Amino acid sequence: MRIALLGGTGDIGEGLALRWAFHSDHEIVIGSRDPEKARAKADEYQETIESRGVDTKLTGFENAMAADRADVVVLAVPAYHIADTIEAVEDSLEEGDILVTPATGMKRDEDGFHYHKPGAGSVTKIAVDAAPEGVPVVGAFHNLAAGRLTDLDADLGIDTLVLADDESAKSTVASLAEDIDGLRALDAGGIANAAEVESVTPLLINVAMNNDGLHDLGVRFD
Repeated sequence: MRIALLGGTGDIGEGLALRWAFHSDHEIVIGSRDPEKARAKADEYQETIESRGVDTKLTGFENAMAADRADVVVLAVPAYHIADTIEAVEDSLEEGDILVTPATGMKRDEDGFHYHKPGAGSVTKIAVDAAPEGVPVVGAFHNLAAGRLTDLDADLGIDTLVLADDESAKSTVASLAEDIDGLRALDAGGIANAAEVESVTPLLINVAMNNDGLHDLGVRFD
């Protein structure tokens, strides 16, 4: 499949791009508001993968052009840019395309990180409300540490929780997730459950910050 990572020049976008390029045959497109930055990062990621003996091709485009070239569009942007990013690329989306959001709303104070629940109920629901008709939204990859993803020498051995009201779209994204070695996709139900999944991310960050040896923490359900 063709997967576009909008905001793919950031940490989570880089991690997913490298993992998919390294572990799968999917076509990876890097998106950014700045097309030159997208192309430069795509070349950088490609060089990283090829240095490990894997022949791959990554391309970079402005976000709307990246979305136009993809079947699955990952919104690898901060929570407060989700709706604006969807609005900016909506003319590039077609019925049957899939939007994926890993974003979590967080705030920080002197005690640590806390889940910042938006008025819509979850960041995933914000994406649902902004998405064009006929374009399903899937929540996934919320609780993954970007540093662990980008370290291709690291064995993941972790889970990602996948949420959607569209069962076909959920199945497609779960399959894409499991194309990454060491990542297991678990069905967490519908979009109504998104807040529970998103709120795990600040918990993991707090645990990682307060315990030696738990940097880039992930979760595994047994």
